Amino acid sequence: MTDKETTPTGGATGGTAGGRTALVLGAGGLVGAAWEVGILHGLAEAGVDLSDADLVVGSSAGAVVGALLTSGTTTPAELYARQLDGTDAEPAVRFGAGTLLRYTLAVLTSRTPEAYGRKLGRLALRARTVDEATRRATVAKRLGDVTYWPDAGRLRLTAVDAESGALAVFDGGTGTGGDGVGLVDAVTASCAIPGAWPPVGLAGRRWIDGGVHSTANAHLAAGWERVVVVAPTATGSKAVHSPARQAAALTAAGARVEVITPDADAKAVIGVRALDPAQRGAAARAGRAQAAAHAKAVAAVWRG
Repeated sequence: MTDKETTPTGGATGGTAGGRTALVLGAGGLVGAAWEVGILHGLAEAGVDLSDADLVVGSSAGAVVGALLTSGTTTPAELYARQLDGTDAEPAVRFGAGTLLRYTLAVLTSRTPEAYGRKLGRLALRARTVDEATRRATVAKRLGDVTYWPDAGRLRLTAVDAESGALAVFDGGTGTGGDGVGLVDAVTASCAIPGAWPPVGLAGRRWIDGGVHSTANAHLAAGWERVVVVAPTATGSKAVHSPARQAAALTAAGARVEVITPDADAKAVIGVRALDPAQRGAAARAGRAQAAAHAKAVAAVWRG
């Protein structure tokens, strides 16, 4: 059986938004994904289960977590247990000094997310990595039996065009522009970190990590009444808007918003090892512990 197909929709906005609850899951590598799962599990333990969100926006790490969370086949508790099982679906990755320098220069010399995306797109297209098929197989292993989109439009996954730097959204619907894209391919594209993994060829274009445009892409929840943003990366720049900046814009537009980013303990675990699967368990535990401090505020937003 094949994945349900979709196409990139809605340009930089992902189509028409508007509804009650939206959960935004940001970028942050394997370790950031584990922390997100810990947060979600901890909140569910406190009586606030965000898996019933009307809309889930996922970027990079958040794309994997979002796909699993909206599948209807697994709970936050089960996702949490997976982080502790010691099974690593992919190897650790560490950037060399040259790659880190190119990232730094790209963000310092870019005035817009698109300009930043073009620069990292060039880096990605020239980098020596595993081939696309190998990378897709790794992502497929992480998703397991989750190969179908949920109800059309409920899950929105981001990716960035490696040539134009433009943000696009895959949502399982029938958008305009390009061939159909299955869920596994959309997640693989959203997780295509420049310099670590190969750009993904879909719909006649090459795609890189959705977190390149912004670490949360919380602006895609515009028009929704109540929004919770769980973002492993809290920082931003003049080119890459921070989760707090995007949340402020949502609040100004009338939404009730709560943003969760790593506390000191979680930051110490994530550190510079966001792509090291050996850190998943510690990150998940840190997220679970941190959730208690946010449960009351999240409940107030989520339940209105």
